[in-house]
Amino acid sequence: MAYSVAHEAPGYYRGQGYQMRIVTRLIALTRSIQLNRQFREIERTIAELPMATRRQLAAIAMREFATASKCEFPHLYGTPEHEQRYQPWGSGTDLGYSRVKSDNPQLKLRGIALWLTVAYHETKDSKYGDVQELHRHLMRTLRILKESAPTEANPWLGAQAGQAA
Repeated sequence: MAYSVAHEAPGYYRGQGYQMRIVTRLIALTRSIQLNRQFREIERTIAELPMATRRQLAAIAMREFATASKCEFPHLYGTPEHEQRYQPWGSGTDLGYSRVKSDNPQLKLRGIALWLTVAYHETKDSKYGDVQELHRHLMRTLRILKESAPTEANPWLGAQAGQAA
């Protein structure tokens, strides 16, 4: 039998699977850092919006979520079809983030809604703690938006209001 460092130090060499897990984790960490950086700016932008504009944003975001949930791969929502193959994530968050920087208020709102929608679906089932934490922050932000939505545009609040009457 040939001499190998793996025989001398058990666990030192763990094979191809171990190397791929490290690479996968590194990719996930890099993506998490990028999404967290973008989210901080988006969260700050949302906080600066007047209540009427937040209501508009909530309505736009609910439409985006409804449309994305009908897609085969909701985390690739907003990505051109020719770019969708074999990618762990699409360009929806980048597109949304670039729109957030626009001077056009409607484009800015649509960008925020797109970013929130795609980031939600992208982080939803992650097994990595930092990505799960981002998902929890997204959920908190979405809850705040949902609560600011007008009753007629918010099916959850509309159902509650109907029961109360």
